[in-house]
Amino acid sequence: MRRVVVTGLGAVTPIGNSVEAFWTAAKNGQVGIGEITRFDTTDYKVKLAAEVKDFQPGDFMDRKAARRMEPFCQLAVAASRQALEDAGLDMSKEDPFRVGVSIGSGIGSLQAIEREYQRLLSGGPRKVNPMLVPLMISNMAAGNVSIQFGCKGKSINVVTACATGTHSIGEAFRSIQHGEAEVMLAGGTESAVTPLGIAGFSALTALSESTDPLRASIPFDRERNGFVMGEGAGVVVLEELEHALARGARIYGELAGYGATSDAFHITSPAEDGSGAAKAMELAMAEAGVTPAQVDYLNAHGTSTHHNDLFETRAVHLAFGEAAKNLKISSTKSMVGHLLGAAGGVEFVACVKSLEEGVLHPTAGYRVPDPECDLNYLPQGFRGEVQCCLSNSLGFGGHNATLCVKKYRD
Repeated sequence: MRRVVVTGLGAVTPIGNSVEAFWTAAKNGQVGIGEITRFDTTDYKVKLAAEVKDFQPGDFMDRKAARRMEPFCQLAVAASRQALEDAGLDMSKEDPFRVGVSIGSGIGSLQAIEREYQRLLSGGPRKVNPMLVPLMISNMAAGNVSIQFGCKGKSINVVTACATGTHSIGEAFRSIQHGEAEVMLAGGTESAVTPLGIAGFSALTALSESTDPLRASIPFDRERNGFVMGEGAGVVVLEELEHALARGARIYGELAGYGATSDAFHITSPAEDGSGAAKAMELAMAEAGVTPAQVDYLNAHGTSTHHNDLFETRAVHLAFGEAAKNLKISSTKSMVGHLLGAAGGVEFVACVKSLEEGVLHPTAGYRVPDPECDLNYLPQGFRGEVQCCLSNSLGFGGHNATLCVKKYRD
């Protein structure tokens, strides 16, 4: 089986619009949550979100092209450009049919749906923008990235709700392993801080109604009461090892394992015993050839909902056994909120940076221990040797995905 390495990183997040800015803020436990500015929340119980700030699409793409993209696509193109430039990949020297894209969005454009539905109500069907469908459908993130950068290889859009970004990276990993591509741009993107998005998740009682940004997204804390909607994009360049070595690429780490399972239990709740998520972790570790004791860090799904954090903790106990007590765990969502389809992409970037620098970011805001969530959630972060990381994502519908990335060794 062909080996796959990570050679480029890109991120646009609520705590920074570049990997450097994001990672510096994450290491410091900076929280990017604040009052919603995109619309009037007077009639909403939920007042907070983690919005991307000061993002200028024209910094990453032609302004005319940007105007033809919805926000989730703009974010994907921006993160992809960062990742390609970071990888030093010159598309003029590549076979474009061997460079693919696997970038997913859990929702696509709620903005386009809301905007055009109002036009339908006020003016009838003839007032609806003829570009509504290509603007709103979630595969357009991958489509726009491939168009912008001339990637003519396999281009796919995995949609598994909150597991989208992790599955997208995992499926790109498989594509390179099996010889379908030499290079894949992979990750997730989302921009759903909209009236309908907030109202829908609020009606589901999934969102925190806290008005304190520092006590709203508090994964594994006993006082957690729901997640905070976030937005952003995380994209990485995955590359077949020999291809990367031949062009002298910098290698951040090796993506060595991928596990994917389904709970077959409930449309919104993870399996109560954690068995589905545990199996995904077990599969990723087995493929990577590591034991639970050899895993230094888990970037948890850690949404700050009661059920997720409890059941994910149970899953870690199942998968790691006695090694669970030594495992270091933190949740990026404590700072950036829940990025839905983009979460796995941004969290994988955090894992790769952890390997590179030997730094694990904290679970920001963790204050009140929950006796049922009894693991080490790193309220102060960690500095030291990091050899192997797992990244978990769990999605509505029972989708579980885990990636295992480790230090590259010849």
